[in-house]
Amino acid sequence: MVVISVLLVVFFAVMVGIGIYCRKHSTDVNGFVLGGRSVGPWLTAFAFGTSYFSAVIFVGYAGQFGWNFGLASTWIGLGNAFIGSLLAWSVLGRRTRVMTQHLGSRTMPDFFGLRYCSNKLKIAASAITFLFLIPYTASLYNGLSRLFAIAYPNIDYEICVIVMAILTGVYVIFGGYMATAINDFIQGIIMLFGIVTVIAAVLNGFGGFNAAVEELATGANGGWQYASFLGPDPTSLFFVVMLTSLGTWGLPQMVGKFYAIKNEDAIKKGTIISTLFAIIVAGGCYFLGGFGRLTNVAVDAASGRPVGGFDAIVPTMLSSLDDIIIGIVIVLVLSASMSTLSSLVMTSASTVSLDFIGTVRKKEMSEKLKMLTIRGFIVVFIVISAAIAIFQYNTNNLYIAQMMGVSWGALAGAFLAPFLYGLYWKGVTKAGVVSSFIFGVGLELVQLCITLGFINIAGNSVLEFVFKNSLYSGVFAMVGGLIIVPVVSLLSRKTKPNGVDAMFSCYDATKTVGVTDSLGK
Repeated sequence: MVVISVLLVVFFAVMVGIGIYCRKHSTDVNGFVLGGRSVGPWLTAFAFGTSYFSAVIFVGYAGQFGWNFGLASTWIGLGNAFIGSLLAWSVLGRRTRVMTQHLGSRTMPDFFGLRYCSNKLKIAASAITFLFLIPYTASLYNGLSRLFAIAYPNIDYEICVIVMAILTGVYVIFGGYMATAINDFIQGIIMLFGIVTVIAAVLNGFGGFNAAVEELATGANGGWQYASFLGPDPTSLFFVVMLTSLGTWGLPQMVGKFYAIKNEDAIKKGTIISTLFAIIVAGGCYFLGGFGRLTNVAVDAASGRPVGGFDAIVPTMLSSLDDIIIGIVIVLVLSASMSTLSSLVMTSASTVSLDFIGTVRKKEMSEKLKMLTIRGFIVVFIVISAAIAIFQYNTNNLYIAQMMGVSWGALAGAFLAPFLYGLYWKGVTKAGVVSSFIFGVGLELVQLCITLGFINIAGNSVLEFVFKNSLYSGVFAMVGGLIIVPVVSLLSRKTKPNGVDAMFSCYDATKTVGVTDSLGK
């Protein structure tokens, strides 16, 4: 306990100290929200990666999908690396940075408002962002309770949540985006070191890699399919890969990282750094979870699932490790959670302040009032999400738990298509964007109602497949949006915004570079 306490005190002191240090970068809205659009490749890449991977993945997803798919769950981490990171940076990175600066956009809802010349779209997008980020944020705290119980059995879960929320709020309020970026970099290094250390320790406890794989294939809770290339259920595995990988393309807190990156060179370097980070962290988490069936957990004979739930698998796997390793794990999970939490808090608070209140309010807000409003909503957002997490933990409220599951699908389903097409195609119309918003959010709300038993689809094989769970419906929401937006846009050309050619002129601007950057024809 002493070792772990020292590690945590040092960790928290560094986080808060960086927040106070970065106050000079947060004197105006542009600096507070975007770091002055001058953030380098390492900070941006690590901010992207640490916002991507949280305690939800390390404790929840690694345990659940590792149990369901075995070693094949590693494909999820590789999908996150090559689709969610490499391809996302290659397709979205440069165009997002160029157009958002050209339009003067600072958030994703702001982009929709300026790109499609509609304050109503901006307000709608900000409302969707705020409503669905709250339960998603609340889910970040869930992985902490079981891990802290290992080191601090006498400390309540509520205390862990409150301390984490307060400390995150302090450094975000003081230092804004730059503080979160620097802290994300440090937290990312901890995550890299931590996941490698934990994997080595766990495999050593199982007798080495070969022995662990053999036990997974022949053990009481295992089987050859859990050590196979594609696992026992390749179809479900594919949907998990698609939702957790392609979904990042439409999440405001992820895409927002491209707004702040410094220059062309930073984008190229950031692409490589972000991809390597994802391979190690995400690939490592799911690889570790793939051995979950080797842990000493009680299994329900009827369902074939762990009695304590999937969230119990990884903590049980780690509970037998040395104290110093457990300390590293706790700091690792805290790093993953706080980095993602700070990103979500910044995204939600800036969206509500600038895009919702700033648009609805008839009188123009001063720079000082904007800063005060953003900081105020950071506090509000943290308090609400922490309260929901504590309430859900104490009551095991099914509605809140399911809301957490549909949040990712609703955000990605609503925003991915209009944002992606908006960067590449002049023909997207307001009606096309509205249709994507309605379809993405509507599909996930139907999923929520079905899961809670409000709607019965038994006997309809098509609907049972689409709404099998939030993973399936989330993928259909994203793919459906990619089809609906161009079709509706072609049928509603009268709602095409004015001045689109001027918006896309930013891609045609000529820049003169030296021969060190270009050899010419």
